Amino acid sequence: MSDANPEQRSPEEIREDIEQTREELGETAAAVAEKADVKKQAKTKVSEVKEKASAKAGEVKETAAAKKDDVADKAQQVASESAGDAAQRVQQFTRENPVPIAIAGAFVAGYAIAKLRSR
Repeated sequence: MSDANPEQRSPEEIREDIEQTREELGETAAAVAEKADVKKQAKTKVSEVKEKASAKAGEVKETAAAKKDDVADKAQQVASESAGDAAQRVQQFTRENPVPIAIAGAFVAGYAIAKLRSR
């Protein structure tokens, strides 16, 4: 509003003040309507929560994939080490006990030959 006395204001000044007041009132009404629109606020909040949940799910998925790869690598290492250890034990047992191994081998060979002949 102008500082002039209301009786001394021109009709143009009064119209400008009215127009400015209308604009301010319109902006205020729009802001109040926006805050009063509960459905829109709920949708906005749901959208925000979905985005956060989706981001968190992505993080969890990446972490799980990394853990899975780590566990698979460790399992493969343990399995290959265990297989290598078992093979070494079998070789050592064979070197230390050649006669029983030869007897077992002869028995298996004889059994296989007998099966083949009985056909």
